[in-house]
Amino acid sequence: MKKVLSGIQPSGQLTLGNYIGAIKNFVSLQETHECFFMVVDLHAITVPQDPAALREQSQSVAALYLAAGIDPKRSAVYMQSHVRAHAELGWLMTTLTSMGELERMTQFKDKAAGKDSVGAGLFVYPSLMAADILAYNADLVPVGDDQKQHLELTRDLAGRFNSRYGDFFTVPQPYFPEIGARIMSLDDASKKMSKSNPNAGSYIALLDPPDVIRKKISRATTDSGREVKYDPAGKPEVSNLMGIYAQMSGLSLQEVEAKYEGQGYGSFKKELAEQVVAQLEPMQQRYHEIRSSGMLEEVLREGAAKASETAELVVEGVRERMGFLKR
Repeated sequence: MKKVLSGIQPSGQLTLGNYIGAIKNFVSLQETHECFFMVVDLHAITVPQDPAALREQSQSVAALYLAAGIDPKRSAVYMQSHVRAHAELGWLMTTLTSMGELERMTQFKDKAAGKDSVGAGLFVYPSLMAADILAYNADLVPVGDDQKQHLELTRDLAGRFNSRYGDFFTVPQPYFPEIGARIMSLDDASKKMSKSNPNAGSYIALLDPPDVIRKKISRATTDSGREVKYDPAGKPEVSNLMGIYAQMSGLSLQEVEAKYEGQGYGSFKKELAEQVVAQLEPMQQRYHEIRSSGMLEEVLREGAAKASETAELVVEGVRERMGFLKR
């Protein structure tokens, strides 16, 4: 089976965008691939984190993975920091990465903008992200539009290592879902739905109560006019909501369009809210059961052991090829 690697940062509440753009695809991929799904806590600390909040969010993300349908018997679910190979290979990849490559990263520019000082970790973390992928010789990496640049760096580093030290790394390929790779903000369809947005009305958190979900969708920005038509260029706001509807209902965009022909935005948004609630309510119930059961610690421990078994072999191969003495 081909290998898949992905992860989500435990910073802030996970949103519907995280579910549609990432976790929903994780659940599907485990049917046909060997999957490694991390909570990327080492990436989270590239910006300051409150320790208690980091611990809580790390547990929350892991529990949501399971609640959404990721099966720990088929997929490794673990904390990035629990697999030491990530940090070691991250340093080794940093030595192969040029300053120019890191300076071109748009995420670094965005996160550093307007700040008097930023940590070096924020600058070099694309090398750690490359190590995350290469530590498993992953074939496929689910990525959103904002991660394409990082995956390209990973591919470049894999090729560079292979050229310098002999063929070793698999050059990973991106996985893009047809719909839903990039769910946009409810108040501005030109921006990605983000858990870091200070306006809570701009996103639906996966743990938002049903009444909060209904209120947020009822207040979501829509385009002028009243036609429910998929037109990302001309009607970006309603097109974003239609993309959510399609993902939550299993209908195609054409079927959504036909269903609401001549009805206007009111009934569409009301029924969209019910589709979202119907999907998230059972997940929320499973989430609370998982958190109260005490099973999470064992799942993470077993996931880290499985991941370490694969990653340590890769790192040993890298060390040998780079000239380090055997330990």
